Amino acid sequence: MADALIAITVLWGFVFIYAVMATMDFGAGFWSMIYINREKTKATNIANRYLSPTWEVTNTFIVALVVAVYSLFPSAAYVLGTILLIPGSLILLLLALRSAFLVFSNIATEYKKPLTYISGIAGIIIPGLLISVLPITHGHYLDYENGIVNLNLYRLFTSPNEYAFIGFAITSTLFLSSLLLADYSKASNEMEAYQVYLRDGKILGPISLIMALLIMITLKNEVSWLYNRMMEDLPLLLISVAFFLIIGIGLYAPSPFQKGVKGMPRLAVIAVTLQYLIASYVYGKAHLPYIIYPDVTIDAAFTDPNSFRAVFITYIIGFAILFPGFIYFWSLFMNDKRYLRQKG
Repeated sequence: MADALIAITVLWGFVFIYAVMATMDFGAGFWSMIYINREKTKATNIANRYLSPTWEVTNTFIVALVVAVYSLFPSAAYVLGTILLIPGSLILLLLALRSAFLVFSNIATEYKKPLTYISGIAGIIIPGLLISVLPITHGHYLDYENGIVNLNLYRLFTSPNEYAFIGFAITSTLFLSSLLLADYSKASNEMEAYQVYLRDGKILGPISLIMALLIMITLKNEVSWLYNRMMEDLPLLLISVAFFLIIGIGLYAPSPFQKGVKGMPRLAVIAVTLQYLIASYVYGKAHLPYIIYPDVTIDAAFTDPNSFRAVFITYIIGFAILFPGFIYFWSLFMNDKRYLRQKG
């Protein structure tokens, strides 16, 4: 159990990191599309400058996530591959479509707007499909016949819980990305874009909270076993909700570093990341020991212990090499004045 618990913690860590990184990527692409005709604010320019380096880094983590599933929980990977055949194929198709159109939008300038629209729309659909994996693992939408498990798409897409998750994924993506872009605009001294993204964050924050509450309400009605387990950590959930007070300070309080400027978006970004980390911990803990309820547990799906140790050591070495690089990349990205203040 100890090795399996470490393995699922590593896997959940990849999920969380990818969720945050993907939010930067997909959200920035969507905002680039939304503000493409408002050149005066430079909001699209900011989104594109933010998007350009982050989408490649994001792809690193989705590869690490897929490899982790197959190497640490091979039998679960087989079941997941079966039930996620249709949604997984849609995700891969949209990822490929978005990546291709994103690249071509910077090359075929005469088609820049339609290419940006397609990549932006695809990018905001992807988070909704990705988060659909979570309610699918609750087991309520699976049919078992002759030892084979199948996903009941009708039951899935007529479930309020599924749409609560999708709504939360989309609003959270737009909320966190608007905060990140507000922070980046402020660092770039693009104050018109800063005001635009700060306003978006103020609108989307309460909507994200409402969607999170809808998830809990629909979980109580449809997946009572998971809801009851999450309620065992109610104090942590309340702490997570309380982080909205800090987010509010980050959105509305005057900046201590710039006179006459309201908002501390970096504080809001840190607060919302910690908020999601706490909530994801409660959800993940309540989900244990199931990977797919009720038949696939972490112990039953776990790889050979010797293989796990080899893979785990490989991950430690890999991240010891990569993590300083990511830190350096981020520091350059947020502090390099030549990149922050570039024109056009």
